[in-house]
Amino acid sequence: MIVLLKEHPDERQLDNLLGWLRERGIDVHPTVGEHQTILGLIGDTSKIDIDLISALDIVDDVRRVQEPYKNANRKFHPDDTVIRIGSTQIGGGSLTLIAGPCSVESEEQIVGIAKAVKASGATILRGGAFKPRTSPYAFQGMHIEGIRLLLKAKEATGLPVCTEIMDASQLPLFEDIDILQVGARNMQNFSLLRALGKTRKPVLLKRGMAASYQDLLMSAEYILAGGNPNVILCERGIRTFETYTRNTLDLACIPSLKTLSHLPVIIDPSHATGKAALVPSMACAAVAGGADGLIIEVHNDPAHALCDGPQSITPAAFDKLAGELEQIHQIVQGDREDVIIR
Repeated sequence: MIVLLKEHPDERQLDNLLGWLRERGIDVHPTVGEHQTILGLIGDTSKIDIDLISALDIVDDVRRVQEPYKNANRKFHPDDTVIRIGSTQIGGGSLTLIAGPCSVESEEQIVGIAKAVKASGATILRGGAFKPRTSPYAFQGMHIEGIRLLLKAKEATGLPVCTEIMDASQLPLFEDIDILQVGARNMQNFSLLRALGKTRKPVLLKRGMAASYQDLLMSAEYILAGGNPNVILCERGIRTFETYTRNTLDLACIPSLKTLSHLPVIIDPSHATGKAALVPSMACAAVAGGADGLIIEVHNDPAHALCDGPQSITPAAFDKLAGELEQIHQIVQGDREDVIIR
């Protein structure tokens, strides 16, 4: 249930309303907007008399919310969430480029790529230290050493770091990591999501391979309900009957999730397609569709990458793509009407 208050509500009446709701076991989440305050009521609201609340002088409207996700719901939080990481942000009309290799392989590799993608406009470095692989015989990442090298790259470039966490027990190792990524396979690892809800670190939550929008938002709800408001939704392709691409990129998720939720939405065209040649087109399409950012795999030598080389683009290709993406973003934002895409 949500309660929409009139502008400048009487503080005494508001305190009385909040106290009355909490006496009935209702958790109240206020959202203060520029012109209106919304009270999100979470709990068993079936016994709350809507007419009684509606009759109060300070109340403009009362609505029941049918969706099971409350904190992630745009009805509870009409303004877009903007997540700030260092000097950069995700959401709020900006286009955030997260780039780097699928996995950390050496200090020379990760620092070199970090410098290259930063020069091209990336504001966040990605790189895997712990790698969940389908085969137990595939490269599993450098683990703690990989985190150490990511922090070396951060020190060398100033870029915040995004890397994947696989288990709640790993949290102490990620103390200096800026964004905790939850991979598609862990989207419904609820014990991990609960643990991440107790932190305040931004969490990049990837959609599972067979997850609906509601499934994704309910996973986000676990983190939000724990008290961590810094959730970023990531579409990385879903599994369909098509076998030409690694997955099927669902670009309709961008307007859909933005209608359902206030959380920022970014796109991963690398995992979605599995083919480096398709990454630029899908990245451009995602920006044209209103994505808040992209997470792109960039490798200095894709042919010899230890993980996901076929879907990684080179630093030179990323540099060219970043310029095209910025032009598209300016058009989408309406900043420049004279931009010509070359």
